[in-house]
Amino acid sequence: MTKPWLIDELAHAGGEHLDPCFVAGFDRKQGFPDLAEDVAELRAHGIGRASTVVDLGAGTGRFAVAAAPHVRRVVAVDVSPAMLAVLRERVAAAALPNIEDVRAGFLTYEHAGPPADAVFTRNALHQLPDFWKALALGRIARLLRPGGVLRLHDLIFDFQPNEAEAALDAWLEDAAEDPSLGYTRDDFAEHVRTEFSTFRWLFEPMLTRAGFDIVTAGFDRRIYGAYTCIKT
Repeated sequence: MTKPWLIDELAHAGGEHLDPCFVAGFDRKQGFPDLAEDVAELRAHGIGRASTVVDLGAGTGRFAVAAAPHVRRVVAVDVSPAMLAVLRERVAAAALPNIEDVRAGFLTYEHAGPPADAVFTRNALHQLPDFWKALALGRIARLLRPGGVLRLHDLIFDFQPNEAEAALDAWLEDAAEDPSLGYTRDDFAEHVRTEFSTFRWLFEPMLTRAGFDIVTAGFDRRIYGAYTCIKT
């Protein structure tokens, strides 16, 4: 998909995600989220030893490494060379030959082989404006087999526009003080100003238009959404 109108995903990846110094502390800043629940969710929907999972926006590879012992193939996809460098080190240290890495984005990844059984993505789709989110979700649906699973986490706002000020102020109150240990008030404020989190009531129609049934949708503090969807 090389079109003159195509967005440059590398330019929208967030400069910090291209910085090896930032990437070196990325997992600590993320807070080492427990990925066992995501692996269990995929397994509960039939993902197992014969399955192929695509991790879009794979970052430093923590999910890829967590999923690999349970499936046949993991394709870890990211636009950032700095992220992929850390991912490759992690995969080599874990000695998991069924993980392969691809430098690409939501709009440029071309899947090789039979359709994937599952796609996982965490806190990456918000880098794209809504028009491009909708195209990305359509591309995800097309790379999955019928009945394939999408497990998605992202900053998605579960409130109405007239509630935005109160909801966002409350979110900033929960921010970390030490930038090496988590995201600060300034980090959160910059996210709202410069990145592309969307409303739940806009995002869910994108999922259904792309060809997904929403099986579960859970929210933390009306800011973080977690979805399990099935391709129809």
